[in-house]
Amino acid sequence: MSDQQNPSLIGQHANYVAAAAKETVGSVTGSEDWKATGAQEKQDAIDGMKSASENRDPNSSGFGKAEEMAGKAVGCEGMESEGQQSKTSQ
Repeated sequence: MSDQQNPSLIGQHANYVAAAAKETVGSVTGSEDWKATGAQEKQDAIDGMKSASENRDPNSSGFGKAEEMAGKAVGCEGMESEGQQSKTSQ
């Protein structure tokens, strides 16, 4: 597993949060374009997270407590779980 994948995973989580915010703004303002774009970007980020985390071993490439807390903050159960797993091995 390449260390290059961890930044990609984190970047995809950031993309997801930004897309969710865009979708929310679209909902609040009534902008269908923003809602649709946000929804599509969220799905792209989910696909990117899945791709980046394939074959990832959280025991050797996780970010521990930081990853767990970030997962809780953005509501990503997978990130939270992998953070918990990697924290126990650090």
